[in-house]
Amino acid sequence: MKTEINRIAAKAIKNRKEVFTSLAHHITLELLWDSLRKIPLQSSVGVDNQDVKRAKEEFSIWSVEIISALHRRRYRPPPLRRTYIPKIGKAQKRPISIPTIVDRVLQKAVVEVLNAIYEKDFLDCSFGGRPKRSAHQALATLHKAIIARKVSWIYEADLKNFFGSLDQEWIERFVTHRIQDPRILTLIKRWLKAGVLEEGEIQQTPQGIPQGGPISVLLSNIYLHYVLDLWIEKVMKPKMRGEVYYVRYLDDFVVCFQYHSDALLLQQEISKRLGKFSLELEASKTRLIEFGRFADRDAKAKREKVKVLYFLGFQLYCSKSHNGNFKIGVKTEKTRLRTIHLKITTLLRKIRHRPLCEQEKAINSVLRGHYQYYGVVGNFNTLYCLYRFTERYWHKALSSRSQKGYLNWIKYRKILEKFPLKKPSLSMPYSRMNQLAKL
Repeated sequence: MKTEINRIAAKAIKNRKEVFTSLAHHITLELLWDSLRKIPLQSSVGVDNQDVKRAKEEFSIWSVEIISALHRRRYRPPPLRRTYIPKIGKAQKRPISIPTIVDRVLQKAVVEVLNAIYEKDFLDCSFGGRPKRSAHQALATLHKAIIARKVSWIYEADLKNFFGSLDQEWIERFVTHRIQDPRILTLIKRWLKAGVLEEGEIQQTPQGIPQGGPISVLLSNIYLHYVLDLWIEKVMKPKMRGEVYYVRYLDDFVVCFQYHSDALLLQQEISKRLGKFSLELEASKTRLIEFGRFADRDAKAKREKVKVLYFLGFQLYCSKSHNGNFKIGVKTEKTRLRTIHLKITTLLRKIRHRPLCEQEKAINSVLRGHYQYYGVVGNFNTLYCLYRFTERYWHKALSSRSQKGYLNWIKYRKILEKFPLKKPSLSMPYSRMNQLAKL
């Protein structure tokens, strides 16, 4: 299986304009099983209520039917189950469309094959939804561009209702640049038109990509590859007088400039470019700021505060090292801090009557996940404040288990010795940040 996919990748590298007309035969029973094994057992079920365990038990039945239907172009994906999750720092919720486990397996298998082609096409500036390309790499690349290159202005932007705004006709046109297997094209078109089940009614999806399935992330990256990445790299950069660096993580992107005039030129053109493809900038998250080694000096001359940069849940600010050299400070964004505080307090109120060993395991699971993502060089103090907050609130939660259940700190310290909370650590120190940068 891997050998065949590697051959596709080699062919894609050899000829960047190669059009692949026969790919469906690479969707094999082996690839389907491998895709099924990668889906976590606790994954949400779709409209058929079939979980991962049951899908594995019945694999020999449905897998043969899926492959047969794919080759005869008879496969019709079931509607997606609509659910909503909270948006960080906002009152409204984000719509998520959950495919059935079987449909998710087929999507993952198709994505595996298409990735062999598109990973050779995608530029180094794009991160998110790609194999071995993480948010930490995007952050490290941005960090290195500001520190080591001539950067004085930054344009940070976000796209409004990105997944819901994508034009399906453009998606199909972009895909056909490289893929012309009618079986794969039919499958993608039917995934776009599958519809979502909400409150017992199936709603059609004439526009956008239902966010939640593996195929939606790949299609969104293909869309922005043609709409933004290539446009900035091939059209806008040659027009610039100075250095320009571009980093995108899904629909969040940052463009770094040496000169203010170059930044203004992009700011003028980008809305027109996005509008042509039914996209719009989120005004509240889009701005041009002065940022870099001279930002502090210029802000003092203007008697203004130095602006901060927000990217992927982090707050970046201009600072100085002990030697007086320019450096970038990194903190967890305030809205993310409020979210993790709320998550911990809600969890502790919920589990305070459970055995202490269970409470320790649940709390440390949350802390470990937070440290893993936000454990970036320069952010240790914020992580330690979270650790201390958790320590104090656990004491409060244990003391509120009954009216006479106040726990003094001597006894609580003994509990912490037996059931210690996980202390903060950096998952991305400075040395690792330099290694991850794609610049």
